[in-house]
Formats: sequence, structure tokens, C-alpha cells
Amino acid sequence: MNLAAIDLNLLVAFEALMEERHVTRAASRIGLAQPSMSSALRRLRDLFSDELFLRGPGGMQPTDKALALAQPIGAALEQIRGALAPGQSFDPATSRRRFVIAVTDYGDLVIVPALVALLRREAPGIDLVARPITDAAAALAKLERGELDALIGGHLPDSSTSLRRRLFDERFVCIRDQGHAARSAALGIGEYAALPHALFSAAGGDGLPSAIDDRLARQGLKRRIAVTLPHVVAVPFAVAGTDLVATMAERVARRFAESAGVAVLPLPFESPAFAIDLVHARRALADPALRWLVEAVARAAA
Repeated sequence: MNLAAIDLNLLVAFEALMEERHVTRAASRIGLAQPSMSSALRRLRDLFSDELFLRGPGGMQPTDKALALAQPIGAALEQIRGALAPGQSFDPATSRRRFVIAVTDYGDLVIVPALVALLRREAPGIDLVARPITDAAAALAKLERGELDALIGGHLPDSSTSLRRRLFDERFVCIRDQGHAARSAALGIGEYAALPHALFSAAGGDGLPSAIDDRLARQGLKRRIAVTLPHVVAVPFAVAGTDLVATMAERVARRFAESAGVAVLPLPFESPAFAIDLVHARRALADPALRWLVEAVARAAA
């Protein structure tokens, strides 16, 4: 392909369309009129012999070809920007950047509120979009393609093209209705296993065996999952006023204990801590704005 015959500004338009998924917003992002962006999209389609973006209920959806092009085009533009402004800095107080992150329910409840407060104090012009992680592998693929800036949560997958930063360690606790807990403050492992359990399952599963179940099985015990819920915030309110118990991450449990009317109790057995991580692409190391975001998330988590 003869680069001299190609308008490289089309790649900037492609990047904006990939990030915004909307012709008008993409045009505004790079300072074009909407008709000019529509013209750029037509030229991109001719250049790559592909539709690239198709209209759908959620906006312009990228084709497989567009998804395959996103990472190499994004990387090439980053290198060009770095070459043209090697000493560039990032001022969060004046930036109009837009960050897109994906978070688990845990991250949404525990870390995002603190991150939002930090952004409002230090970077009021920055827009933050937080999307749910329903499929960790798919979220990681989006991160690698440049569709996301970071992933936040526990039990996130590894990738050779991304970096992981541990934010803190979390542990599991048991929650129980306050009235029941007042009559029996501590649970033995036998009573814990015998009581009906409520379970959070983001994927809509039916309570497949977990580390908790493995631990009980080693003692010859098995719990009954009486209620499975799709949202973690619903669990404490389902437990309140009933004979149910539930096992939850401690910070989420304590956040809702008072408003839901549940008590937080230690588990009647040792349960290993698990990490809450920030995962970001290696490109963040070369982008002052993304480096700032990584540090902002770490400070919010602290």
C-alpha cells in the first residue's frame, strides 16, 4: 500500500469512531463537522474494503475487521503522538479526556465511588464511563483492542499484553439477619453449613461449587443454596428478616450492613484472602493520561 496516497487523518477518524461508536460524537471529539465525519467513514470503508461500523441499537457497532484494526491503528497513532510531543505532560485539572473502564460489581460498589470523588476534586473536566464485567475474558479482549482503558475487580484473567496492579486484599465474611445474630453471635461450621444460603451470581448461574464449597466438603459438609441473586447489592436485603445466611466480600458486606439490617460475622473456618486488581494495557506506560488514571485508581482504592 502506498502511504503517500492515503490521508492519515482517516486513521484519527477511525480511532474516534471506535471509541465513541457514534458519528456525531466522534466528529465533535476530533473537531470535524458531522458531514465530514460521514465522508471520512465512507473513505475508510473504501480503504479497507469493509463496512467497519454498522448501525445497531447501541450505536455504531464495529465489524470483526474494525476490531482487528483497532489495536494496531491505536498503537501507530500513539507512536506518532509520542514522536511529535516527546515531552508532553498531562494536566488533569484542565483535561477533557474520557476514560472507559470495566468493573465487577465489587469494583463498582467499593472503588468507583471513591474514584468519582477523586475525579470531581482533581479532574472535573474528565468524563468516566464504567461498564460491567459480565465476561472477564471478553473484557480483557476489549482492553487489548483499546476499547477499554482499565479493568477493576477480583479474579481477573492474566494476559501477556496487559499489566496487573494489586490494589488491596479482600476476604470473605458471613452476613446474617441482625435479630438471629443477636441470639447467636458466632456460627460453628456445622450450623453454617446447615442454614439456607443466599448466593450472588453475576453470570446468572445456579451456585456452582466454589472455594467455600470445597472447604466444607473437606469436612464432609455441604451447604444448600436456597436463593441465587444476579446483583450483589440484593443479597444483604434478601438475608435481612429471614433465616438465610450469605458469604460476601467484607467491604461490600460492611457497606450495606446497617441499611439492610444484617450483622457481619467471621466465617467459621479459614478462608484465604483474594486480590482486588487493576489491569491495564501496556500502552498506558506511554500515555501520560492513562498513567495518571492508573495512579488515580490506586489512590482511590487506598
